[in-house]
Amino acid sequence: MKIALFSAKGYDKDYFDRINKNYHLSITYFETGLNKDTSNLTLGFDGVCVFVNDNLDKETIEKIAANGIKVIALRCAGFNNVDIAAAQANNIKVVRVPAYSPEAVAEHAVALILTLNRKTHKAYNRVRESNFSLEKLTGFNLHNKTVGVIGTGIIGKAFCNIMLGFGCHVVAYDVYASDELKHKGVQYVSLDELLKQSDIISLHCPLTPETKHIINESAFTKMKNGVMLINTGRGALVNTQDAIKALKDQKLGYLGIDVYEQETNIFFRDLSEEIMQDEIFARLMTFPNVLVTAHQAFFTGEALEQIATITLQNLSDFENGETLVNEVKG
Repeated sequence: MKIALFSAKGYDKDYFDRINKNYHLSITYFETGLNKDTSNLTLGFDGVCVFVNDNLDKETIEKIAANGIKVIALRCAGFNNVDIAAAQANNIKVVRVPAYSPEAVAEHAVALILTLNRKTHKAYNRVRESNFSLEKLTGFNLHNKTVGVIGTGIIGKAFCNIMLGFGCHVVAYDVYASDELKHKGVQYVSLDELLKQSDIISLHCPLTPETKHIINESAFTKMKNGVMLINTGRGALVNTQDAIKALKDQKLGYLGIDVYEQETNIFFRDLSEEIMQDEIFARLMTFPNVLVTAHQAFFTGEALEQIATITLQNLSDFENGETLVNEVKG
């Protein structure tokens, strides 16, 4: 089976080529993303492999279906960038990687918390310049703080376990409560109650029509003054303009994000010699209490190996007519 892998980076090729020795699929790598304007590249292939910023809307899916594409393999957990109904209407199967390394993302969320809190990024730069002053580097203890977790799937669960280890009081909001977490001391509350109680809020829910902009102006008004917000989920969980207003009003004391609403034209690219065209993102970067990483929470060797292995197994199962255990259905 011939697969076109889009948004390919060097690390994708390294891991997929190594693990594909066990599957023997024919993979062609394209650095460009897949969208309606690049859909012509899918001609002659049986399937496509895509990532978070590839745009498989209805128009794109109709075009790749006309080119003979029969399967879309997401090498990520989220599938909000794929029109599932359009895929089904065009008889294209969609498969994903529901879990690759939940600890990788959870641990990165903690890294954002600790960096923002203890200002290690600023301390590092000071020491490099022989500035050993501790002025304005004051942090706070995580111990006994209330941490609110929105979404307690496998990543949220891993994050809860870490924060319990810090001695935090963990409250959570999810449509489906975890008995395992409740047994460990996690308290499930309403979303409003979580927003009111939490010193730190971390987002781990999927992006759906119901969760889009779950953190907005209304949500910020319910939070404590000086709250820390962490987002390693999907960019559109947070209304960025509302977050900027909350930062200006000093309602939001710290913001750590690994994802951004309009990241498609920014993340995974070297723009160091270009003028930032996204004025909202540029404004966000002016705040001293904002920390941005470029969608790297998943980026560990263990996660990359799992992503490649599960993606290739999904494609192999499709090729061999096996049950698609990771199929996404509408």
